Amino acid sequence: MYSDKLGKAIMILKPYTKYVVYGELNTEEDFNKIEWVTGENNGQAITTTTNPHSELTWTLVKAKMDEVDAEYDAQDYARKRQAEYPSVQELVVALYDTEDKAAIDSKRAEIKLKYPKPVA
Repeated sequence: MYSDKLGKAIMILKPYTKYVVYGELNTEEDFNKIEWVTGENNGQAITTTTNPHSELTWTLVKAKMDEVDAEYDAQDYARKRQAEYPSVQELVVALYDTEDKAAIDSKRAEIKLKYPKPVA
């Protein structure tokens, strides 16, 4: 998942940046091993491990990855709710049956109590 966070952080800080990461990226040393794509020659990427993007320092990228992580964690309740909410098929059936609708409303209320929205 760290590479997902890296990709999101780089996309936010400098969209359309191309790079290659081999293995894990956990430290500044790992960050300094990123191969940055600086061009193309006969269909082959030209890469360098010298970072050509001054706005992509380890400190800034790490801070943005931490921010992405915090945003993901803040939505944990929503992912848990989604997993337990009634299916679309159940909702469609409930449109025509008041007892089913009442049961779904009750189930959704229980799930919301079980996984409350965090207070900001």
